[in-house]
This record gives sequence, C-alpha cells and structure tokens, in this order.
Amino acid sequence: MLAEIYKNTKSHMDKTIESLRRDFATLRSGKVNVNILDNIRIDYYGSPTPLNQIGSVIAQDATTLVITPWEKPLLKDIEKAIQEANIGVNPNSDSECIKLFFPPMSKEQRVEIAKNAKSMGEKAKIAIRNIRQDSNNQIKKLEKDKSITEDESKKAHDEIQKYTDEFVKKCDDMVKHKEEEIMKV
Repeated sequence: MLAEIYKNTKSHMDKTIESLRRDFATLRSGKVNVNILDNIRIDYYGSPTPLNQIGSVIAQDATTLVITPWEKPLLKDIEKAIQEANIGVNPNSDSECIKLFFPPMSKEQRVEIAKNAKSMGEKAKIAIRNIRQDSNNQIKKLEKDKSITEDESKKAHDEIQKYTDEFVKKCDDMVKHKEEEIMKV
C-alpha cells in the first residue's frame, strides 16, 4: 500500500516538473525559440489546433521565426491568432509564409520575463506541496483504518517529505537556471 503511495507521489511530482519545463519553454530568453508559439491555437475546420500541427515552424536565426502553413488559406487565420496571442511581435506575411521578427529584449522585458519564470516556479512548488498533502492524507487514512502502524505512518510521512524537498529543490534550481538564461545578454 505504502509503495503504491510512494510511486504515485513521485510520478505526480515528476509530471509537475515536466509541466514546469514546458511552461519555461514558452518564455523568451536571449535567442528566440519555436516553443514561444506553443500556446497559440488556430481554428482548423472547427477545432482549435496547435500552430505546429498546421504548418512548419522554424527558427531562421536568433531573432526570426518562419511559419509556413500546409494550406495557404490558413495564412490569415494564423496571422490573426498571433496578433491575438500578444507575444510582442506583429506577423509579416507574404503569400507563402509568415515571418516573426523579434527585437532584442530590453532590460525591463528581461526582468518581467524573469518574474514570470519565478511565478511559474512558485505554482509548481504549490502543486508539489498539494501532492504531498494528498499523499499524507492517504497515509493518515491507512493509519486510521489500522492498515499500518503509527511507526509506519511516521516513516511514510518522512519519506513523502523527502520527495517533497527533493522536487522543491529541483524547481528552485530550474527557476534559477532559467532566470540566468533570461538575464544573460
């Protein structure tokens, strides 16, 4: 029973770290990244579809992204979605593709993006603590139902806390690394 709780706890905490990684990928650092467009959805035959599933998205250089849709009529829809997403650039379209030219980031933009990274890290740590609380509640229930002893319960709580500390440290390290990456000119 406890092994199952440990496994689930670790699995959920891993997923939280993975989610934080995906969130960080959408933040802009010194070099422009195609992941900055991950949250943009295009209405494709009635269903919201990620941009990278209706065309190719490539980083042409450190400041330029090129989006080439597989169907030319989608150019206007993609252009509109990028403008609505408010990612800090206006799309430049010819009849074949859309180019996004990202200007160099100012100090204020870097500070703001670093704050966003810190905020994402805090949300991940809250999620980890919530996972800890759920696991501890399961352990308390087992103890209450007399499925485990008080000593086993204490050891289980300590083990869950160890996982929590380990994953919170991972979050902190990831945030620190991302902030350094963002602030580097």
